[in-house]
Amino acid sequence: MKSLQILHQWLLLLLFSTAISATPFDTPRLSPFRRTVSEESNTVSGDFRTFFYTQTLDHFNYRPQSYATFKQRYVMNSKYWGGPKENAPIFVYLGAEAPLDRDLANIGFLTDNAARFKALLVYIEHRFYGQSNPLGSIEKALENDNMRGYFNSAQALADYAEVLVYLKKKLHAQNSPIIVVGGSYGGMLAAWFRLKYPHITLGALASSAPILYFDDITPQSGFYSVVTKDFKDASESCYQTIRKSWSEIDKVASKPNGLSVLSQTFKTCTTLEQSSDLRDYLDSIYSEAAQYDEPPTYPVAGICGGIDGGLEGDDILGRIFAGVVAYKGKRSCYDINEYNYPSETKMGWAWQQCSEMVMPIGRGMNDTMFPPEPFNLNGFMTDCKSLFGVRPRPHWVTTYYGGQDMKLVLQRYASNIIFSNGLRDPYSSGGVLEDISSSILSVQTTEGSHCLDIVKATQSDPQWLIMQRKIEIEIIEGWIRKHYADLRLLKQ
Repeated sequence: MKSLQILHQWLLLLLFSTAISATPFDTPRLSPFRRTVSEESNTVSGDFRTFFYTQTLDHFNYRPQSYATFKQRYVMNSKYWGGPKENAPIFVYLGAEAPLDRDLANIGFLTDNAARFKALLVYIEHRFYGQSNPLGSIEKALENDNMRGYFNSAQALADYAEVLVYLKKKLHAQNSPIIVVGGSYGGMLAAWFRLKYPHITLGALASSAPILYFDDITPQSGFYSVVTKDFKDASESCYQTIRKSWSEIDKVASKPNGLSVLSQTFKTCTTLEQSSDLRDYLDSIYSEAAQYDEPPTYPVAGICGGIDGGLEGDDILGRIFAGVVAYKGKRSCYDINEYNYPSETKMGWAWQQCSEMVMPIGRGMNDTMFPPEPFNLNGFMTDCKSLFGVRPRPHWVTTYYGGQDMKLVLQRYASNIIFSNGLRDPYSSGGVLEDISSSILSVQTTEGSHCLDIVKATQSDPQWLIMQRKIEIEIIEGWIRKHYADLRLLKQ
């Protein structure tokens, strides 16, 4: 068993030295929020109360160690709840690969609609993140070969089920319908929860959930193809400049003192050791801008404004740097490692990818504006074996949850799921983008970005976003009306 120090060194080595699509450790971010959503927005109102549920460590075995428990955090807001006598609904946010705090402050779909539905709001933290880690920290959990085996999506879904059964009993709310909501990985969890636990939840809103980005169902280049389209739609000249810049970076780097020249051109905080570090930094900027290309700032257009508006006579790299400045703002220097620093989310997600969440995101030859970087499953598995001593199970998600022939499976066996997507979001390439049945519905917007429909509504929201949320609300109202009608029939 590796020591904490060795584990941390391995993570640092892999995070800093590998290409974005060749290994699991720099997969484009799965989160409802851009990294730069400031921590100051984590403040929540006094209507939220925190509780801890004594959660079962292992829901699927009956060995003595499986009966161990840990404290799982959940948060409730009952300000608008109509109560059990009215069978008022319960809206549940399924936490994902991060502590719950930012979700409480920034996921607006629940708080914005609580009064309308007279809903109780419940937020459940994902096991092993935040205050719900059985060993107190992600480092200790990942070091422990046995403990990290309980760190997977199936166990997380069982956690949610156990908490919700407990709450309905405690609150005498057996007939209150539950609607689960999640975004990104949490959106996948919401859809899967409805499939696995239909007796507990009436329906699910799965926002920006790339449930088809497994097992080569979605083309590897799907993510980067959408990034490319976003930039090309914003500006053909910007797209062409970015496309040409990669070979120009390598050309400059190959010259004597070339890395120093690149470091000066891009004002890097430390001298570049290899040109791939700069390429990966730019890759991360473009991908993040596309994924969170939201109003009113529309960062893709901002970057292209910088690139196209570069000073007359600027060469390709000068224009690319102008795009960086447009996105990051004027700084004394630019930290090319800012996307790579270890965090609880990055470390936890590395394990989740090295076990089951194998999303083969890559790029082929000339199918995007980026250099070719195909997903290398063998390299992926070798890195995971080196880090954790186990190999990923790349086919398990589609075996356990479905994926192949998903349209047919959902049509036959599922109901009451909204798959919402914004088509500017690169992860929409792995989402469900068509209605499957009368209750498995796709709600999408051409201009939307990642998880935009479930973040807080603002006065400046465009009409198309307002309408997307309105459609989702009306669908959920229909589910709840039918639930109440079914209850009345049962009482007759």
